[in-house]
Amino acid sequence: MTAPLPHSPPIDDKSPFELNLQHGHRDLVQAVAFNTYGDRCATGSVDGRIRVFNRHKDGVWRLCDTWTAHGGEVLELQWLPSTIYPNLVASLGIEGWFRLWAENPSAPPGRRFCSGRSVTGRPAFDTRSSRAPYRSFSMKHNEETRQTHLALLATDGRLTIYENDQPENLSEYTSIDEFSVGPKPSRGEEVSYRVRFDPNPEPCYAALRAGVTSDALGLVVAAMDVVKVYRSRDVVTTSYGVSSTQKEFYLAVEIPGHRGLVRDVVWAPGNIRGYDMVATACQDGYARVFRLDTPYSDADGKSWSAADLLKPAVVPPAKDGLVGQDDDEKQHQHQHPSTLSASLAKSGAQTERQWTGQPGQVEHVFREISRLDSHRTPVWRVGFDDDGQILGSTGDDGRLLCYRQTPDGAWAKSSELVMMKARMAAP
Repeated sequence: MTAPLPHSPPIDDKSPFELNLQHGHRDLVQAVAFNTYGDRCATGSVDGRIRVFNRHKDGVWRLCDTWTAHGGEVLELQWLPSTIYPNLVASLGIEGWFRLWAENPSAPPGRRFCSGRSVTGRPAFDTRSSRAPYRSFSMKHNEETRQTHLALLATDGRLTIYENDQPENLSEYTSIDEFSVGPKPSRGEEVSYRVRFDPNPEPCYAALRAGVTSDALGLVVAAMDVVKVYRSRDVVTTSYGVSSTQKEFYLAVEIPGHRGLVRDVVWAPGNIRGYDMVATACQDGYARVFRLDTPYSDADGKSWSAADLLKPAVVPPAKDGLVGQDDDEKQHQHQHPSTLSASLAKSGAQTERQWTGQPGQVEHVFREISRLDSHRTPVWRVGFDDDGQILGSTGDDGRLLCYRQTPDGAWAKSSELVMMKARMAAP
């Protein structure tokens, strides 16, 4: 029989701590993202490099590719849906460059996302702002319409939304809206901005009942110490005598009450519950969960049928095949014209969007359902699982806390994962 392994000596708190960097980065990992199926993981480091790992059938994660993506630390990463070919990874660097990386499946491992002999990758698409660097981004892809939307939020509070109608053409991103989410910070002031799309394929049925269109986009933005929710509506614009329909974002609800900078914000999946939920991570030590509702009136005569929720009203033809003035107004009821006030509210990137009550705008109301203080330190990140049933948060205490929703609607702590400082003994 072999002799038992000796016990590890107790660790002195004053002894230097050695990091166990099994991910292979030469510096701290700043961003981590998994794909839709959970079998691919991308990590971004402070050294500007991105590493992609694949989980094989034996359950072991093996390195697929590594390359230098940015000149500074990688702030955010996101995988696009696996239904898009080729596989795409989006990244944002501290220098303000947003870049989209396309995989070449025929290339050997180590050269999947970067071409040539250099370890510096060549992005399929990149953009940056000449006025202020970008600090947060979010992407959403619609499987039915095959449209991809990109939201970029800069340090001056300017939010730009792009649209791509052809996922195969990675460089054709068109700006559809641009506005400011808050006042411009003063020089030297610490800033905190985050933007996230509504991950649900369609708005919840209560929002559809209240008048939100089925193809409307939703955005939640953390601007310093305030959280704002934006929705899109269809407006008809005329240029050189040609009418076209485009999306315009409006302020649906503003959520104040945070006593510090909001470090992270996330929109919960699973809106089949009939309402939306938003969670925030704040510097004041609280992780908050808010419920978003859309009040509606029964006086409009609409039912809860799918025909009234999803399909616009069909205008019957007038006599003699002519469409009268009243019929023409009904025909454009769900495509609201861009009035003078709407144009003034939308003009200029430094103009904040305010609630104006114009046709097509649906007002939302919020209610704080949970204020979680289990960290008792500043909270940095929050996130929901794919079903919106589990909420996770991390803070300065180095713990990952998970919460579940109780039958009364509040959220309560369910589990905890603590990172302990310990030396790893080699086998």
